[in-house]
Amino acid sequence: MKLFSSHHCFNYAWDQVTAANWQKYPNKLSTHVVSVDILDRTIDVERKTLRTERLIGCKQAIPSWLACLVGSQQYSYVREVSEVDLINKTLVLKSSNLTMNHLLLVNETVVYAPDALLPATRTTFSQNAEFTAYATFSRVCDKLEDWLVERFGQNASTGKDAFESVLQTLTQKWQESGTFVSEVGTTIGDKTSEVLHEVGRLGKVFN
Repeated sequence: MKLFSSHHCFNYAWDQVTAANWQKYPNKLSTHVVSVDILDRTIDVERKTLRTERLIGCKQAIPSWLACLVGSQQYSYVREVSEVDLINKTLVLKSSNLTMNHLLLVNETVVYAPDALLPATRTTFSQNAEFTAYATFSRVCDKLEDWLVERFGQNASTGKDAFESVLQTLTQKWQESGTFVSEVGTTIGDKTSEVLHEVGRLGKVFN
């Protein structure tokens, strides 16, 4: 098993970061993400939490040596379960791959929380991932895990830059329109607009 860890600070309030999370895709940098669909969502009014389950589709080329092992699969899918906690002000996203999980397993946890020093204007981002390869030979496992860590690190770096650009764009729109969460937003898949509506409704339900 191999591990990956990353930490970053976004110079935006936690409320802004949490709202922007639902409109992160599509963007010009994370072109490997081709679809996002909402599978389930649950609102706990007493705990003031929103739980969402999403299916994320990706399309990326894999090296020829890996294609020989798993075949040429054009798309891969990831299951993501997130929870927005309005009392403790945390957004926790846990994801794992559905495609090729008999051979490669990636478990990722991301936490967004207000920065301890500047909670009103800055949000911390913590990302941790575990990579496990299942193969007959240890050398094959090591090679698979090394490739996963390298590819994951590349996507993670691109993802932070992409989210930064999304935050900049949305913040400008919110400031110009005088609103916070956009009424429609950019949608991917046939259900994303529903969760945007639900997130906007949370403020009324929880106040």
